Amino acid sequence: MAVKITSKEYKRVDLIEIGGRIDSSTAPQLEQALKKIIDEGRFRIVVDLADTDFMSSAGLRALIAALKQVRRFNRGDLRLSTLPVKVKKAFELAGLLELFQVFDNSIDAVGSF
Repeated sequence: MAVKITSKEYKRVDLIEIGGRIDSSTAPQLEQALKKIIDEGRFRIVVDLADTDFMSSAGLRALIAALKQVRRFNRGDLRLSTLPVKVKKAFELAGLLELFQVFDNSIDAVGSF
């Protein structure tokens, strides 16, 4: 199943919405979307996972790499919103939930910046 990644640029923050499965074959698309935003000098990112069916370790790795880049030199942050139960479990099992600020919806996440 293909992944659908859309990004919206707001005044102070970028919102990335992910739909479908993030696994080893689709994680590079996520990495590329995050890298594009960071390369353009924008370091406040919200990743909305509402329509994400599955996230493998490759997807988790892509999010952690982007998190490290945006937090470097205290430039910004990467926050998550609307985690489905399956995806939240993946974060919990990997012990990564503490790394990210997680919000119930993308409006709260975007507004937190």
